[in-house]
Amino acid sequence: MTGEKTKYGKILTVVLIIVILGGGYLWQSFQKENPLVKFASGNGRLEATEVDITAKIGGRLASVAVKEGDTVKINQMLAGIDTKELNAQLRRAEAEVRRAKQGKNYAIAIIAQRKSELSLTKKDLERSKGLYENDNISLEQLQRDETAVQTAKATLAASKAQLSNSEAVIEAAQANVELLKVQLEDATLKSPINGRVLYRLKEPGEVLAAGGKVFTVLDPLDVYMTIFLPTQFAAKVAIAAEARIILDGLPDTVIPALVSFVAPRAQFTPKEVETRTEREKLMFRVKLKLDSDLLNNHPELAKTGIPGIAYIRVDQNTQWPEHLQKAPKK
Repeated sequence: MTGEKTKYGKILTVVLIIVILGGGYLWQSFQKENPLVKFASGNGRLEATEVDITAKIGGRLASVAVKEGDTVKINQMLAGIDTKELNAQLRRAEAEVRRAKQGKNYAIAIIAQRKSELSLTKKDLERSKGLYENDNISLEQLQRDETAVQTAKATLAASKAQLSNSEAVIEAAQANVELLKVQLEDATLKSPINGRVLYRLKEPGEVLAAGGKVFTVLDPLDVYMTIFLPTQFAAKVAIAAEARIILDGLPDTVIPALVSFVAPRAQFTPKEVETRTEREKLMFRVKLKLDSDLLNNHPELAKTGIPGIAYIRVDQNTQWPEHLQKAPKK
C-alpha cells in the first residue's frame, strides 16, 4: 500500500508540473502582442460600378448587338431603336425650315416694296405742300397726301414685324430639326464606359418606353469592397490607408487596396453579420478600392459577389505580416 501511494503521488506530481508549465505557457502566449491588433479587419464581397443603359426615347427595339458577358468599348453601339417615324418627322421639319425661309424672303421683298411706296408718298407730299402754298391744290388734297405717308409708314412697320416673325418661325423650325436629330442619335444606345455586359434585359422587337432599361454594364476597373468597422477602429482609419483583401475563392492571393471612403455616420451592421452581439453594435461603413492597373493586368480578380476578408493598416509604421505581403504583380 505504501508503494502504491508513493507511485500515485509521483504521478500527481508530474501531472501538476505539466499543468503548471502549460498554464504558464498559455499565460505568456496571451500576454504576447497579437500581430494583427494594429490592423482593422472586416468581411465583405467584391462589388463593381454598374451602369444601366436605358432608352432615352420610346420605340420598338430594332437590333441588339451584344450578349451578356461581352466586353464593350466606350461609345460602342449596343442596340438600336427603329427610326422610321423619326426620319419622317425630320423630313417634315426640314421642309418647314425651307418654307419658313421662303416666308422670310417674301417678307424682305414686301419691305422693299413698302419702302418704295413710302418714298413715293413722301415725294407726293412735298409736291403737295408746294402746290398748297401757291393755292394750286386744296387743303383736302394736302391732308390726303399726309395720310398716305402715315399709312405707308405703318405698312412698312407691319412688314418689318412680319420679317421678325418669319425669322422666329425659322428658328423654331431649325430647333425642331435639331431636336429630331438628337432623338435619332439617342435611338442608338451606346456604352458610356469600357466594361462588360452584365445583364441583357430586352430583345429585338420589344417596345420600349422612355427610360426603359436595356443593359447593365459592369466597369471591371472600378472594383471595391465594402466592410463595416466598429468605432474603435473606424476612428483610426484614414482615407488612402493601405489595405489587403483575401478572397474566399483565392486564399493564396493577397489583393492590395486603398481606403476610398469612411462613412461620416454610424449605422447598424448589415444582416450578413450572423451573431446578435455584432448586429447590436453600431458600425461605420468603409469602402476599399482595388487598384485599376492591377485589375487591368489581372481581370480574373474583377469577379463581383465573391466574399472575402479585408485588413486595413491603422498604424502606417507597422509592417504587414508575412502572410499579407504577397500580392499579384501589376
